[in-house]
Amino acid sequence: MGAISEKGGGTFRGIKLLLCENPLPPIDEAIAAAQSEAPQSNYYTEAYSEPLRRLISDKLEVPERLIHINAGSELILRQIFDRLGRQVHMLTPTYVLFPEIARRYTETRLLPEKDFAFDLTDLTIPDGTTLAVIVNPNNPTGGVFDMAPLPGLLQRYPETRFLVDEAFIDLAGQSVAHLVPRHSNLLVTRTLSKAHSLAGFRVGYGIFPEAIADDLNNHNDAYPLARPSQAAAIATLQHEDKIRTRAGQLRAWTEELAAQIRTLGVRTFSTRTYFFLADFAPHRAVELADRLRSRDILIKPVNDPVLGPGYMRITTALPEDNRRFVDALRGLLSPTSTQSP
Repeated sequence: MGAISEKGGGTFRGIKLLLCENPLPPIDEAIAAAQSEAPQSNYYTEAYSEPLRRLISDKLEVPERLIHINAGSELILRQIFDRLGRQVHMLTPTYVLFPEIARRYTETRLLPEKDFAFDLTDLTIPDGTTLAVIVNPNNPTGGVFDMAPLPGLLQRYPETRFLVDEAFIDLAGQSVAHLVPRHSNLLVTRTLSKAHSLAGFRVGYGIFPEAIADDLNNHNDAYPLARPSQAAAIATLQHEDKIRTRAGQLRAWTEELAAQIRTLGVRTFSTRTYFFLADFAPHRAVELADRLRSRDILIKPVNDPVLGPGYMRITTALPEDNRRFVDALRGLLSPTSTQSP
C-alpha cells in the first residue's frame, strides 16, 4: 500500500518531509477565490469544469476537447492504467503508485552511479508493451529527462501508448503537452497539487488523444470538482508568475538542505525539484525514519531493494523546519548514536 503511505501524513502535526506536498500554502488569490465560492456550494459547477478546461486549453494551446479534469491526478492515472496497463514499461525508480496498479511491468533502471540520468534515445520498449511511462521530472529522483527524443519514440513504437506524467513540470523540465494533438499514442497527466500548492483541493487533469479524452469525460462524474476547488485552480493558473517565483525559492531551500545533509557524510543526488534522494548507507533508512518520527519528523524510506536499504526521498520543508531536521539527523548519525547496524 505504498501509494497510501505516499499521502499518509494528513493528520501528522510535526515536520513532514515524507510527502511531495509543497510546504508553502496556496497563494492568497486562490484562498480568496475558494472562500468566495464556498457559500455557493449548494450549486454544481459548470459541467466538466468547463471554465477551467477552457483556461487550460488556452494556456497549453491544445483543443479543449482533449482535456480531462478530475479530482486529483491519481484518479486519472488509475483510470489510464485500468484501460491501458495490461503490460507496462517504466523507468525506475518511479512513482510508487505505478508498480502497484500495473497488471504486469518491465523496467529500465536509472542508475545511481549515473546520478539517475538517462538518455531517452537509448530507451528500448519490449514487445507487447501497452503503456510506457515517463515521469518528468522524475519522482523520487527529482531529475529531468531531455524530451527531444520523444517524437521519435512515438513513431518507433506506434502500438504502444506513452504516458508522460508531468506532476512536477512547473518546477523544471520541458512539457510535451503541446505534442498530444499530433500523436495518437501520447498521453500527458498534470496536477495542481505540487508547484501550485493545491494538494488538498484535489485538482488534476490530462491532455489525451480525442478518443481517450472523450472516453474519460463520458464515463466520469460531470461535476468532478467542488466549487472552491475549481475557483482556487482558476485563480492559481491566472497568477503563475507567483508560482514561478515560489518554485525558485523552493529549489533554493532544497539545494541548501541537501548541502547541509552532505556535511553529515550522507550522499545526495542532484535534483531540479523540491525533493531529492539521499543514501544514508550504512544506516538503514527504515530505522532512521522510525527514530525521526519519534522526534515528530516524518520522512520517506524508498524501500527499493535494487537501490539498497539506505535510500530516502527528502522533501524540503520551511527553512526553520529543515534546520530542526538536520539537527536531529546530526544526533542520530553521530558515532555515539545507538543506531542499529
